[in-house]
Formats: sequence, structure tokens, C-alpha cells
Amino acid sequence: MSEDFSSRGQSSCVCKMLLLAVFSLILVEASDSKHVVEVLPGQIVGRVGLTVTLPCWISPQTDAGTLEIRWYRPERFNTPVLFYQEGKIQEVQEEEYRNRSSLSRRSALSNGLKDGDVSLRLDNLTLQDGGVFYCYVSGDWYDSQAVTLNISALGRTPVLSPQPLNDTHVNVSCRSSGWFPEPSVMWMSDRRRLLSAGRVSHSRGADGTFSVHSWTLVSLSEASQVFCLLTLNSVEEREGAVDVQAFRPSPSVHDETIELLRNNAGMNGSQLLYSMCLIVCVYKSQVIEKCCEFMFMFLTVVITLDRESARPDLRITQDLKRVRDPKDYQRRGDGFPYELCVCGAETFTSGRHYWEVELVYNNLDPKSFWLIGVAVKGNYQSADKTGLTASAGFWFLCSDGPKGFYTNTEPTIILSLSPRPQCVGVLLDYDSGQLSFYDVTESKHLLTISTRFSGPVVPLFNPGVGDECSLTIVGPPEPKESPEESTQTLLQNSQNLV
Repeated sequence: MSEDFSSRGQSSCVCKMLLLAVFSLILVEASDSKHVVEVLPGQIVGRVGLTVTLPCWISPQTDAGTLEIRWYRPERFNTPVLFYQEGKIQEVQEEEYRNRSSLSRRSALSNGLKDGDVSLRLDNLTLQDGGVFYCYVSGDWYDSQAVTLNISALGRTPVLSPQPLNDTHVNVSCRSSGWFPEPSVMWMSDRRRLLSAGRVSHSRGADGTFSVHSWTLVSLSEASQVFCLLTLNSVEEREGAVDVQAFRPSPSVHDETIELLRNNAGMNGSQLLYSMCLIVCVYKSQVIEKCCEFMFMFLTVVITLDRESARPDLRITQDLKRVRDPKDYQRRGDGFPYELCVCGAETFTSGRHYWEVELVYNNLDPKSFWLIGVAVKGNYQSADKTGLTASAGFWFLCSDGPKGFYTNTEPTIILSLSPRPQCVGVLLDYDSGQLSFYDVTESKHLLTISTRFSGPVVPLFNPGVGDECSLTIVGPPEPKESPEESTQTLLQNSQNLV
């Protein structure tokens, strides 16, 4: 019995010694390699659509050209983001990173793989790229480290839309989309005074980015301009601005008329008539239709289309008054077809000029897609909206179907028009730098764009795509009575207002 215990003790001792020897060999072998994988501490930040480099290197420095390098996401070791082996990048790869991933240098001082630099470059980042990446290196040794990538998306410039509430206050809304994560919102006046936000709401789209909507109440006596600042990570921001004084209610028609009559010494009859009628046309009154009719009769000009400025496949009538989209036109995506613009043949360098554009024909529904405005002479087709800016010499109002009505100004003005205009009037005041739009059918002023014209300008039209009817330039109306009789009648009516 004692011999059995003795033999068992000796066997146990031998096993322990063998295990200790193996463990010692492992430690010696591990200590001999002395190589580890290193990454930067903290998180790496990248932006949607741009490029980022995830730094990873071997320490101490050694040539990694003959080693195996594998970048992979958690639990996707066999379908890596990038796999380098036998001196080249292998085809085995996660499909969403194909043509987007490559080995890169972590700094300009790095010699890449020769220095043991195994950093990963990712192009055209998406929100789905956010999270953990593993940098794994192996040869006669192996090691790995995790790198966390945070993705952000800088949204679009905010669009501000003022809505007058009364004579003293304007409600201003601010909208923007394409953000990640949710941006913070701050309102300020031109005096750099903080304004309180009435409410801020966020919504998430199908692409994972956030849209933000906020609004504030502004006193017209305390601010001329209002700014909406959207900030991401307390560093990156977008800012939109609007001049709220442009939406200050003007004095009454009666007060305006008295002021005009007090200062009409230097005006002739037609100038006084124009000034009085412009006031009346903006405000509802008993004489609005009559007054506007005669004002625009004095200013209406004949407009024809310039075939030289149009695409050859645009359908333009022989009288150069009507235009439609090309018969076999293939729309690219769901964007507005800005390349279908055509200019008017008439050129303006001064004065006031008015023309009308019909957007309905017979019993068809009013056109949903159109663009009407002016452009500096010589500016013609552009397939890209970014080229049709005010700074480039374009000013217009666009109807983009379900996307609504908007201008190309900065910031963009978005309008909610109901019913859809059947006839749009355009008033160009070159000397004052104003382009005004009117709903002729509803006798309603839509908006005025203020700018500074430099050089000759021409009318600008675009029939859009998808409507059954054409865009038609309307000729000057036939006068129902002589201008002299009309002027005298209106002057007599104005004296009765005083």
C-alpha cells in the first residue's frame, strides 16, 4: 500500500515538471519574438462620404511585407475588410468593402510595410462603417488590437422660412437634413443675442441620418437678421440666415398713397401711376384688378425664345412663344432637369419690364414642373443645379412637382403655393435690383428676390419634364381704354383716398 502511494507521488511530480518545462518554453519563445501590434488610443472619427485612415503598426519596427495582415469586423474573421498574404492583397473580402479598402501609411514619415505600418484606409465612408475594427498580424508570432471608428455626417445648410404673425413679430422656421448624430440648434440675432427656440424636433430617415426642424419667434424691433446654427460634436457647424425686416408689414395703402402724393412733384403721370399701382397690387383693395391691369400694361414687353440658347431637341413653336420638353428625353434620376433651360431673345440693362407665362392649357392640369426667372446674358444650359446660383448670374423660381416651390437664392426660399399657379407674372426692376413674381390668376404677389444686376440680363425659362401642356409666354394685353384716360381716372380715384 505504501509502495502504491509512493509510485503515484512520483508520477504526479514528473507531470508537474513536464508542464513547467513546456510553459517555460512557451514563455521563452514569446519573449524572443518581442513584437506587438499597436494602435492609437481613443477613437478615430470619420465623416460620411470622405476617407479615413485607421493607424496600426508593429513595434518594434520590422518589415511586414512577408507577414499576414488581416483587418476584420467583430465575428467576421473569415470575411475580412482586407486580407494581405504572400506579398499581396487577396480576393477574400467582405463585399461592402470591395474597392473601398487598402493599406495606407499612417503619416507622411512612414515607409509603409517596410516600417511595419499596416494601417487601413477606408474610402467613401458610410454610417454602417461605424464601430470596431480589428488589426491582426501574424508570422512566427501573432498579435491583434481593436480600433473604434466613429462616423459623423455634416448636414445641409439650414433653410430658414419666415412667416409674419402680426405687425411686430415674425415666426422663423429652420430645417436641415443629412446629419449624424443629432445636431444641436442655436438661434441668434444679428446683434449676436441668443434667441430662444420654440421647439426642436428630430426625425431619422431611411439612410440613418437625422433631419432637424426648429423655430423661433422674433420681434421685428429687436432684430434685422436671424441666424440658425446647427452644430455637430461642438466643432463642426452649418449656419443659415434670413433678413426678417424684408417681411415687415408695410404701411397701409392709404398712408402710402398720401406719402406718394406729397412727393410726386418730380414724377410724370406714368411714374406716379406705377408707384401707386405697385402698392395696391401687393395689398388687397377694391381697385386691385384695374390698377394692376394698367400698371402691367405700361410695363409689359414682348418676349420670344432664343433657339440658340436651347438644346436642339427642345420642342419650340415657330412663333417662339411656346416650349415643351424633348419628346424622347430620358430623365436622370429624380432631380429637376436644369439642362432644359432656354433664354429669352430680349436683353435688359435698365428699367422695369413685365411679362407673363401661362402654365395651363385647355382643361389640362396646371404644370407641375417649370422654372421661370432671369439670367446674365451668355449663361445657358447647365446640367447641375450647383452651377445655377445667384453668384453665377441666375435668379429664378422653380416648381419641382411634389418637392414644392423654391428659389436658387442663398439661403433657399421655400414657398407653399395653393392653388398651383396657372399664370405667373414676372416683374424685373433692373435699376432697383429686384425680381418679383405674381400669381396672375389669384392677383397675388408671391415673392421678390433682391439682388444687384451687373451687365445685360435675359428672361430664363425651363418647361420641366412630365407635364402634358407646354410653357407659354403670353403677349401684351390689349388696352381697353387709352392710357391717358386711365391715368386721369386713377389719379382722381387716388385723390378720393386722401
